[in-house]
Amino acid sequence: MPIPKAELHLHIEGTLEPELAFALAARNHVELPYADTEELREAYLFEDLQSFLDLYYSLMAVLRTEADFEELADAYLTRAAAQGVRHAEIFFDPQAHIARGVPIGTVIEGLSRALERSEERHGVSTRLIMCFLRDQSAESAMETLEAARPHLHRIIGVGLDSAEVGHPPVKFKEVYEAAAALGLRLVAHAGEEGPPAYITEALDVLRVERVDHGLRCMEDPELVERLVRERVPLTLCPLSNVRLRAIDMLEEHPLARMLDAGLMCTVNSDDPAYFGGYVDDTFHAVREALGIGQEQLRALARNSFEAAFLDRDAADEELRARYLAEVEAYSFD
Repeated sequence: MPIPKAELHLHIEGTLEPELAFALAARNHVELPYADTEELREAYLFEDLQSFLDLYYSLMAVLRTEADFEELADAYLTRAAAQGVRHAEIFFDPQAHIARGVPIGTVIEGLSRALERSEERHGVSTRLIMCFLRDQSAESAMETLEAARPHLHRIIGVGLDSAEVGHPPVKFKEVYEAAAALGLRLVAHAGEEGPPAYITEALDVLRVERVDHGLRCMEDPELVERLVRERVPLTLCPLSNVRLRAIDMLEEHPLARMLDAGLMCTVNSDDPAYFGGYVDDTFHAVREALGIGQEQLRALARNSFEAAFLDRDAADEELRARYLAEVEAYSFD
C-alpha cells in the first residue's frame, strides 16, 4: 500500500482518461476527431503548455450533464485511493464549462455527488476549489464568483490557473478580495511559467495561503527565505513540469534542493491523465530520478496533510491528526 498522502493540486478535468472521454462522447452524441482511444492517447503527447491547453479544453466537450461530472470525479477518486490518497482538494474550471453552455450548477452538483460519498466509498475525504481562468478577464472571474454564490456551501476556496505569462496575479485582486470576504480559502498558480515576482504578488496582493507550483522561487533567494520563514506550502507537480517543458528532464527538477532549503513542498499530479502518472506514480518517479529518500518522502506526505484545508472545526483537526499518525506509522518495507 502506498504511503498515505493528501493531493492538493489536481484539476478534475485533467483526469479525463481516453476511455472515459470516448464513453461520454458516445453517451452525449459528441464526435471526437480521433479514430479510437489509442489515437487520442497519442494526442496526449503534446509539446508545450499551449498545445496541452488546446487539447484539454477541446476534450471538455464530452462533459455535459451532472452524471458526466459525477462519473469523472468518481473515476479519479477510485484511482486516487489506490495511490494512497486519503484527502483530495480538487480544482475545477467553471468558466470553461459555462462558455460551452453548461451551467455552473450542473458542474458543482455533479462533482459534489461523487465527493459527498467519497469517504464511505473510497476512504478519501474531499474539498472542492473553484478556479478562475487567468487568461480570461477579471470581470469574467467576478461574474463566475457571483454565479457560484448559491453553491458556496460546497466550495472551500478559489484558485487561479491556465496560461500564466502575461496574466499577473494583480489582475485578480478584486475578485480575491471578494472571495475572502465570503470566507473562501485562497490559492493560486504562480511561478510555474511566470517569474518569481508572480509568487510574491500572489502572496502580497491576492493574500494566498498556498502557492500552486512555485518552483521558480528558487531563482530568488530572498523569496525562498520568506517562504521558509512563513511556512507557505508549495504544491509542486514534477511530472507536469517536465511534460510542459518547464524543466527539460525530471533529474533536473529542484524538488530535492527545495526540501534541503527547508521549503514546505508537497508533490501532486496536476492533470494526471495527460502527464503520465497519478500522485503515487509521481512519488516513485521523483524517488528514482532525484534520489529522494524514505524520510523525505514521509516529509512530503506529512506536509500534504499539514497544508490541507482541514481546519474548519474539531472534526477536521481530528481527521488531520489521524492522517498524520498514519504517515508516521507507515513502513516502507
